[in-house]
Amino acid sequence: MAERRYGVPAPPTETTVRSADWDGRELSHESHHRVLFQDVDMTEVADHGSSFEECQFRNVRFNVSVHEDARFLNCVFSRCSFFDATFRSCKLTGSMFDGCTFGLLKVEGGDWSYVGLPGADLRGSAFQGTRLREADLTGAKLEGAELRRSDLSGAWLHGADLSRCDLRGSDLSTLDPREATLTGAIIDAVQATVVAGTLGFDVRA
Repeated sequence: MAERRYGVPAPPTETTVRSADWDGRELSHESHHRVLFQDVDMTEVADHGSSFEECQFRNVRFNVSVHEDARFLNCVFSRCSFFDATFRSCKLTGSMFDGCTFGLLKVEGGDWSYVGLPGADLRGSAFQGTRLREADLTGAKLEGAELRRSDLSGAWLHGADLSRCDLRGSDLSTLDPREATLTGAIIDAVQATVVAGTLGFDVRA
């Protein structure tokens, strides 16, 4: 398992949900604390306002699920699949992803600050208006992805591949172009000025 940010260990779980079939289930403001979800099928789950705090998800299928105003705080996701999953206005602060698949993941708004996604294959994923402050995207694959109007201040992007990634409107103030692959990445005029300043250019009108 990839290490959590700053080496902080995952909190222990106290109860277990194993091999449960939640396919198509509706979750409304449920609350789960320090639960281990093992081999659970959450395909096409419709989640409205539920809370998962310090939980662990191992080999859980979130495919085509929709989560709105949900909270996954300081959780660990190991070998989970998120194909065509949608997160709207959700809070995933401090959560860690290890060995997960994300094809066509859609994130709209929400707070993903301090999230750990090192080495994640996020090609084809879309983040719009999402707070990703100090998120660990070290070595992440984001070719052709969208990171529009998102807060990437303090994000770890060393070794990340942002080729052809649409970054327009996002905060790139701490992006070092020398430490990430940016071939064909899409940015706007304001961002171009920020990046030029990072490279030491004296930008004048």
